[in-house]
Amino acid sequence: MPLPAPATPSRSSIAVLLGTQTLFNIGFYAVVPFLAVVLVQDFLLASTAVGLILGIRTFAQQGLFLAGGALADRFGARAMILIGCAVRAAGFLTLAASLRGSTPVLWLFILGTLLTGFGGALFSPGLNILVAAAQSARDRKEARQVRRATLFAWLSITGEIGAVTGPLVGSALWGWGFPTVAGFGAAFFAAIGLFLAATLRRPAQAGAQDSAQAAEGKPRGSLRQCLGDRQFLAFCVLHAADLLAYNQLYLAIPLELERQDLATQWLGPIFAWISIVTLCLQLPVSWLAARIGAAATLRLGYILSASGFAVLAFMPPTAFGDGSSPVRILCAVTLMTLGHLSVHPTALGLVPKFAGQHPTGSYFGLLSSCGGLAVLLGNLLFGWLLVQTRDSGAPSFAPWLVLIIPLLLASWLGARVVKLRQHRGAGA
Repeated sequence: MPLPAPATPSRSSIAVLLGTQTLFNIGFYAVVPFLAVVLVQDFLLASTAVGLILGIRTFAQQGLFLAGGALADRFGARAMILIGCAVRAAGFLTLAASLRGSTPVLWLFILGTLLTGFGGALFSPGLNILVAAAQSARDRKEARQVRRATLFAWLSITGEIGAVTGPLVGSALWGWGFPTVAGFGAAFFAAIGLFLAATLRRPAQAGAQDSAQAAEGKPRGSLRQCLGDRQFLAFCVLHAADLLAYNQLYLAIPLELERQDLATQWLGPIFAWISIVTLCLQLPVSWLAARIGAAATLRLGYILSASGFAVLAFMPPTAFGDGSSPVRILCAVTLMTLGHLSVHPTALGLVPKFAGQHPTGSYFGLLSSCGGLAVLLGNLLFGWLLVQTRDSGAPSFAPWLVLIIPLLLASWLGARVVKLRQHRGAGA
C-alpha cells in the first residue's frame, strides 16, 4: 500500500518558519555582542579569559547540535524548538541576575552564557528539520523541475535581517544597563515560544517534521544511521571548513585590522558590508547554484572562500594603495562571504538527500557539530601560529594556510562525495 504524500506547506506556514529565523537572530544579536564588553568592564577579565568564555559558549551551541538534532528526532522538532526558546530565555535571565546584586557574580554569568548556547543547540536543528520538510514538500508539488532559490537561501536572508536588527535593539537599550538588555532578550524569547506554540500547532504546518515522518514512514532515532554513514561523515568533516572560515570574521579579520594598524572602528562598516552582500546577493547566488548543481556550487564556493584568505596571506596591503585603507580586507571579506553564501544553503539542502528515509535531525546536528569542533580547534591553531610567526620570524602567510588548505580539500573532495552520493541515489 503506497504511503500518502505529505501535505504541501502553505505560504503562511513557510512565512512562519522564515520569520522565526529573523526573530531568533533579533533576540540573539540584541544581547550576545555585548557579552565581551560586560566581561571586561564589569568583571575586569583579561582578553584571554574573555575569549575562552565566549569560545566555550560557541562550542556549547555548535558542539551540542548533534544532541539537539537527535532529541528532535526522538521527541519532535516542535517540542525541541519550544524547549530551546525556554532554555535561552532562562539563560538571558541568568545573565541579567548575575549583575543585579551589589557584586557581579561571574559563575552565574558563565552559566547564563552556557544556557544561551544550549538553547540554540536545541531549537536550531528543529527549525532546520521543519524547513527541510517544507522544501521537500514544495519540491514534490512541482510538475517539472523548477530551478529557483531554496528555502534555506531564504532562511539565510531572514536570518541576516535579524542579525542586522538585533544589535540596533541592544544598543538602544544599553543606556539602561546590561541587565535590561538581557531581560529584554529573555522576554523576547519567551514571546517567541508562545507565538510558536500557537502557530506550529496549526494544521497548515503539515509540512513539519512529525507529520512528514509519519506520512513517509520514516523511522525515528536516526543517530546510529547518521554516525554510520561514512559518506555523510566525510562530507561533514570537509564542510566544517566553511564554518571555520566564516568564523574568522570575528577572529582573523579584527586581528588583521590591528596588524595593519587600522582602527577597530572599521569593523562596523565591514560587518555592514557583509550584511549588504548577503541581502543583495544570496538569492542570485542561490539561483545560479540551482542551475549549475550542488557539486559545482560547493567546488566554486570553497574556492571563493580560500581566495579571500589568499588575498590576506599573499597580497601586501600596498597592493591596494598606500596600505592605510581597508580595501584589501574588504576584498577578502567579500570573497569569503560569497563563498559562504554559495556553500551554506547548498550543504543544508543536501542533508535530507543524505538522510534518505531517516529523520534529518541527527544529520543536521552532526553537520553543525563538526563545524563547531573545527572552529574550536582551528582557532586555537590559527592563534598559536600567529604568535609563532611573530616571535620566530616565520613567513607571515603560514597561519592563513590553516584556513586555506581545508577549504581547498573541501573543494576537491567535498564535491566528489556529493557526486558519489547522487550517483548512488540515482542507481537505487
